[in-house]
Amino acid sequence: MRRVVILLGPTAVGKTDYSIELALHFGSHIISCDSRQLFREMSIGTAVPSQEQLSRVKHHFIHSHSVEQYYTAGKYEIEALALVDELFRSHNTLVMTGGSGLYIDAFCKGLDDFPKVDQELRKSLTARLKREGVESLQQELKTVDPESYDSIDISNGQRVIRALEVTIGTGRKFSSFKTGRTRKREFEILKIGLRRPREVLYNRIDRRVDMMMEAGLVEEVRSLVQYRDMPALKTVGYKEIFDYLDGNSSLEEAVRLIKRNTRHYAKRQLTYWGRDEEIKWLEIGSQLPSSDTNLILTSLTSSSV
Repeated sequence: MRRVVILLGPTAVGKTDYSIELALHFGSHIISCDSRQLFREMSIGTAVPSQEQLSRVKHHFIHSHSVEQYYTAGKYEIEALALVDELFRSHNTLVMTGGSGLYIDAFCKGLDDFPKVDQELRKSLTARLKREGVESLQQELKTVDPESYDSIDISNGQRVIRALEVTIGTGRKFSSFKTGRTRKREFEILKIGLRRPREVLYNRIDRRVDMMMEAGLVEEVRSLVQYRDMPALKTVGYKEIFDYLDGNSSLEEAVRLIKRNTRHYAKRQLTYWGRDEEIKWLEIGSQLPSSDTNLILTSLTSSSV
């Protein structure tokens, strides 16, 4: 039986270490499912695996694309399915890991077919987002497509733009294109969710942000100023430092906001996955990842029954 084991969970929960232990057990490569770690220009702020970690197991979709490219969950679906088809020639079990819920859904179930967008309309909406802020676009979306307003992450400006550009460009609500259809995959998919007590997870987030700052996050963001309008850079850890570089906040305030916004992001991740009954959730202990591998393997066995 060919199968893909997906190790998912909120940011900073420890997915990288656990996925490596699991991949070593199965003799598998690791397929990353992170919408930001795939950009080669973004390392520190996306917490890509260290060189030591990358050397232990072959990883895919880590620094595989340029931030100059417009990349989508739909493209990931196509490329990831092609990759697993190739890897299944020499492996029966593959390990995937990441925290991007939409990308995981794209891989597991496929995405609905949305029409191509008018690039001029997208540029216009993007300019409005920059000029007026996301609140203005949110209100327009609430008027033209209240179903999407209630269902998407309206704090994410790019998601709001996507819903608006389809609705305005086609004259049909963005929500009307969502069929909920699941595409059948020719392999088994097992999802294991990792979580920790909230205070433990939040402490891990704070420590990781501090480590990012020490590793040179400000310098990394400064090197990406020319790309700041690309969707990939509209993310936690980068937008706050851009504000600091623009003189809109102090560095201390930027760090505080990164920690706060990362905690909010982790909460949204857990909420997103809370609707997925296929996920087997495991509470991760304080021991080393290798000590918890048997717990994960036992969970996989029971999930297969």
